[in-house]
Amino acid sequence: MALTTSADAPLPVGDVSRLIGGWIDRLGAVWVEGQITQLSRRPGAGVVFMTLRDPSHDISVSVTCFRQVFDAIADVVSEGARVVVHAKPEWYAPRGQLSLRAAEIRPVGVGELLARLEQLKKSLTAEGLFAPERKKPLPFLPQRIGLVCGRASAAERDVLENARHRWPAVRFEVRNVAVQGVHAVSQVVQAVKELDAREDVDVIVVARGGGSVEDLLPFSDEQLVRAVAACRTPVVSAIGHEPDTPLLDYVADLRASTPTDAAKKVVPDVGEEYERVRWLRDRARRCVEAYVEREERGLANALGRPSMEDPHRMVDERADQVDSLLDRGRRCFGHHLDRSLSELTHTHARVVALSPAATLQRGYAVLQKADGHVVRAPEEVAADEPLRARVAGGEMTVRRDA
Repeated sequence: MALTTSADAPLPVGDVSRLIGGWIDRLGAVWVEGQITQLSRRPGAGVVFMTLRDPSHDISVSVTCFRQVFDAIADVVSEGARVVVHAKPEWYAPRGQLSLRAAEIRPVGVGELLARLEQLKKSLTAEGLFAPERKKPLPFLPQRIGLVCGRASAAERDVLENARHRWPAVRFEVRNVAVQGVHAVSQVVQAVKELDAREDVDVIVVARGGGSVEDLLPFSDEQLVRAVAACRTPVVSAIGHEPDTPLLDYVADLRASTPTDAAKKVVPDVGEEYERVRWLRDRARRCVEAYVEREERGLANALGRPSMEDPHRMVDERADQVDSLLDRGRRCFGHHLDRSLSELTHTHARVVALSPAATLQRGYAVLQKADGHVVRAPEEVAADEPLRARVAGGEMTVRRDA
């Protein structure tokens, strides 16, 4: 239950330590898994001291056990080994230190490790961390390559030498880390994050030589897998040899069977690229030459045609035809004019013959009243009524006698 304290009524350190010890004493024995980082077996001592570490979370706790408990597994357990401990938490009040009193220690076998890795693999696969659509393509020619590897390791030498042999101008940003042991996971994760944060790093290679299943365990750690999955920079996994498949291989954007293979896949071979450029240049030259030759043949064929050899020939051949058509047009137009003139003359003659003026020329006259009405019968005219007589030569006024 919560304690009531204040600045005026504080608890002594001893009381706080005693209370913490009381709370811890109420805890039962638990099974704890971890990796042994320090092991102290003093000759003649009845107690063995060790430190148990969680590589994924960088947390350690002290463990003590009687010598006979450790002697049962002393032949198969050493520093760096993974173990499962059945222990009860204890509080050492004088130093304020928490430790575990182990009653039983069991080494974690390879089969059990592989089963746990398979379970973790299925869990991460269900989350989609290994999905192919998450894979990022590698750049054709990276300007700078980030390399995470052990210090002065064969993996570092293989990657650097093979990459520079293939492309001498390639540049590296190397991070030397622990590639096995209790500090491997945290250091590799930190190195990957640092390289991923750099804008000038185009691809990251995580490389390590071969080893046992236990040696390669850091590269199957869930924390490292998730860190690589969150990278914006393409990551290449080059861990161990061809049969080795840590979980890093599944989450990486590209898996290389060995560090040497990683160098071959990350940078192109300058000799091969020169040869490819030469081949493409020769192919382009052949294509251009073939095109020019084809066009030259087409131009020669076009210039060899009669119309191109003598361009005026076609005009000359058509000149007589044009003159003939022109004469024919003139004749036809003249015939049309003559026929139309004859028809017009005949029509004019008929019109003149039928006109009233022609009748008047023969001696006839037309009588009209003052209102212009034509007289057609004598009874239409009254006695002494003035009339207008129209003859061929003009008009005159006349009167009717009574």
